[in-house]
Amino acid sequence: MEKNDFFDRVLKVVAQIPYGKVTTYGAIAEVCGAKSAARTVGWALNGASESGLPCHRVVNRFGGLSGKVHFGSPTLMHDLLESEGIIFDKDDCVDMEKHFWNPKDN
Repeated sequence: MEKNDFFDRVLKVVAQIPYGKVTTYGAIAEVCGAKSAARTVGWALNGASESGLPCHRVVNRFGGLSGKVHFGSPTLMHDLLESEGIIFDKDDCVDMEKHFWNPKDN
C-alpha cells in the first residue's frame, strides 16, 4: 500500500463525517485497512489543513482534541465542534457515547 493511496482513503472517510459527529484516528485507520496506523491518519490530516474537509471532527480515542495544535488557534477545534452542538465533559473531551460516528457503519 502506497502512502498517497492510504492518505487518499483517509481523506475520503473524513469527508463523510456527519455534522455534529466525530470519529477517531483509529476508527479511520481501521476502515482504511491499517488498524494500527492511527498516527499515519494524523499525518494525513496534518497535510489536509487547507482542504476544507472537516478535519476538526477527528479526535483521539478518548474524545480528546489531540490535533488542536494544527488549527492555528488553540481553541479553534473546540469552537468548531461546539458550534456543531458537540458536548464536552469536564476533562474537555467529546462525549463519545453521544457523538461518535463509526465509519465502518457507513
